Formats: sequence, structure tokens, C-alpha cells
Amino acid sequence: MNIENNIKTLFVKKPLKLDCGKTIDNFPIAYETYGSLNEKKDNAILVFHALTGDQFVTGLNPITKKEGWWSYAVGPDKAIDTKKYFVICSNVIGGCMGSFGPSHIDPHTGKVFGTNFPILTINDMVNAQLNLLDHFGIDKLFSIAGGSMGGMQVLQFISNFPDKSKTVVPIACTSSHSAQNIAFNELGRQAIAADSNWKDGTYSSNNTNPNKGLAVARMAAHITYLSKKGLQEKFGRKLQEREDVKFGFDADFQIESYLRYQGSVFVDRFDANSYLYITRAMDYFDLSKQFYGNLSNAFKATKAKFFIMSFTSDWLYPTQENKDIVIALNSIGADVGFVEIKSDKGHDSFLLDVPDFLSALKNFLDKSYLEN
Repeated sequence: MNIENNIKTLFVKKPLKLDCGKTIDNFPIAYETYGSLNEKKDNAILVFHALTGDQFVTGLNPITKKEGWWSYAVGPDKAIDTKKYFVICSNVIGGCMGSFGPSHIDPHTGKVFGTNFPILTINDMVNAQLNLLDHFGIDKLFSIAGGSMGGMQVLQFISNFPDKSKTVVPIACTSSHSAQNIAFNELGRQAIAADSNWKDGTYSSNNTNPNKGLAVARMAAHITYLSKKGLQEKFGRKLQEREDVKFGFDADFQIESYLRYQGSVFVDRFDANSYLYITRAMDYFDLSKQFYGNLSNAFKATKAKFFIMSFTSDWLYPTQENKDIVIALNSIGADVGFVEIKSDKGHDSFLLDVPDFLSALKNFLDKSYLEN
């Protein structure tokens, strides 16, 4: 294990064959842990992050100096109680917070990989993360949990490794990306590619950065994480610190200023090429296709207990797409619970202070742990 710049890193020596046909080895996985692993090593929860997340789940992120992305849910006495559970989270391969990705140096050329980095899938990501269990000597996790792309990883992980977790918590996710979601991701990728500073992905070598394109990609994506009602209640048509419109293209409306701010702070912490690679992996995700159109077969080999959660105002991964997973599990007689949480905060509800969600998550985990 190597710790540099506040990043814990596991170097995976053994080769990993990727779905694209290429093989990687001697690659880093950056991770973080919270709480303590008990003597029986049966209290571990592997958390998977979403598109723009990282390994810093809760507390202060030592790199960005901001709160961890799931601070509402993870910590002492919270839904995922770090006084009780040992939480592990890694930056996905393809990411930009220490794990092997397009911003790393290609040993064959001595240059930054950029878009010469191999294309990845959600399957590749979870196969890489299995190495963390070996590293900690964990035979079976108590739970795996994650929202959005994290939920996709949860589904892929239990499909690949049916005996590796007692409980499974996919949140606000889907078993395959819809055409609408692929379209939004493509919009973001094209915004990055259209930035003259992108330079076909070689911006690091050229000392440029496609900040404008990445900011637009973030702005477009951020709209999909919210809800129409939530946006209307928070912003409406309120003007930005002025009495009337200025008859120009500055940010007249508060929502415009908010989106511009979201785009500007995002470019300080995220790599444009990582954005391309991770959104591509999400688009390629189709668990049903891996089992010749039968989603149920993805879960046939596991005896794990499932708890699937969705939100009423999530139009990115609507409740029906979550229910389709429940139906697939019910058809094979799996142990599955489901709850739709009422929230006007949209897809981002799983990241925010939504009491009904947090209490439902805590109740499921704590009750299951007592049965452990």
C-alpha cells in the first residue's frame, strides 16, 4: 500500500482482462476506509460511487477540502453507521482521484494516456474492485451499496460475485441506460470534444485544459439530477441580484448563475477525459444483455437479500426502471424489498438530506445486521 498526497493506493499486480479485449496489470486503485473491520471480518460495506464521485465518501475530502459526497448517509450514528460498519470505497478505474485512468502515464510511450487509455465498462470497474476484498482479507461483505452509477456497480458486482455479499442495496439506478440517458451523456462528451483546448484528448501534453467544454457538460448533466418542481421552488424566474433583465447574455436568472457556478467548480476537481470514459461505461451498461435478454438470470446464483430504493421525482432513473429490477428478482423468488421515497429533489435525492430515505436505509441495514 502506498499513501501519497492523502490518497491510499492498492497496486494490483495480477492482470485484469477488460471487456474491450485489452489487459491491464500493475495498476493502482485509490481507496478510502471508514470505521473498523471487526475480528470476524463480517461488518464490511463496499460503497460504490456515482459518475462524479470518488473514494472520499464522508468527512472532509483531503483533496478538494469539501465534505464527502455521501456525508448525509455515512458516519457515526448515521444511516451507514461507521461505529458499527467498516466502509470501503474506491475511485473507479477510469477515474481521476488516484485510480488507473486516462490521466496516468502510459509506460510504453512515457506520455499521458489521454484517449489512448482502453475503453472501460462497469464490469471492468467491479472486477478491479474485487481486489480490495483480497487486500483486507474479507471473504464476504455484509453489504454493497451505491446510487446512480454506484447502483449499476452494485448490480454488476452481485451478478459477478454472487456469494460475496450478504445484502445488496442499489439506489436510484437502472439495469441498462435508456436512449435518453445515452443522449444526455453524448451531449456532455460532444461539449468537451468541441472545446478547442481538448485537442483530441492530448490536452495534458499540450498544457491546455478543456474547462469550458467540461463545464457545459457538467451543467447539462446537473439539470438531469434535479426535478422540475424542485428547480421551480428553489429558483423560479428569480433574477440574479437585479431589479430587471439586462437585455444581454449575462446570467440574468438565478438558475443560470447556479448552473454556471456548478460548471466552474466542477472543472477544478474533475478530468475531462475521465468524464468521457466513465459516461461511456455507463452507456454500455446493459445487465440484461449480458444474460441474453433475461435480467433474472443475472441474480440466479445469489442468496443475498436485496433492498431497492427509488425516488418519486427522479426522471433520470425513474421508479419504473428500479421496479423492473424488483420484478426480475421476484421472478426467481429472491429476497427483495423495495421502497419509493417521496422527494422533490430529483435524482440527487440519494445524496441529500432526505430523512425518509436515510431512515429506510438505516433500518434495513441495522435489521439485517442483527440477523447476521
